[in-house]
Amino acid sequence: MKGHLEIVQPAGWPAPRGYANGVVTRGRTLHIAGQIGWDAASGQLLSDDLAEQFAQALDNVLAVVAAAGGEPADVARMTVYVTDLEAYRSSLRAIGAAWRARFGKHFPAMALVGVAGLVERRALVEIEAVAALDTPVGSEGGP
Repeated sequence: MKGHLEIVQPAGWPAPRGYANGVVTRGRTLHIAGQIGWDAASGQLLSDDLAEQFAQALDNVLAVVAAAGGEPADVARMTVYVTDLEAYRSSLRAIGAAWRARFGKHFPAMALVGVAGLVERRALVEIEAVAALDTPVGSEGGP
């Protein structure tokens, strides 16, 4: 168990790379809406590069987590939607560097889905997530 996340790995399965097969959580649950690679200050996409949008989308997910009092290690599940799977595959080095800079070796349960498009026409990636936050001080006693 790492903090309030327990990684689940079925016996005999090969170790996953870059994700967890399952995560058990405890504490408050934060559901993070799909975040794109827009700059919070301007509300604009600043790049048409998939890896750069991915990094900014991660920052936006983590901004929501931080606003709720959490940290990167609290992210339990993540779904990444990309409009160009080949661009994603060819950007793995830059995407991996962006991941390590923000999450280190923390890997939540994840899925990556190729989609035809996103609501924001220039968006190449959208990330939604679920985080398990520590129970607030003084609320250990139940309802």
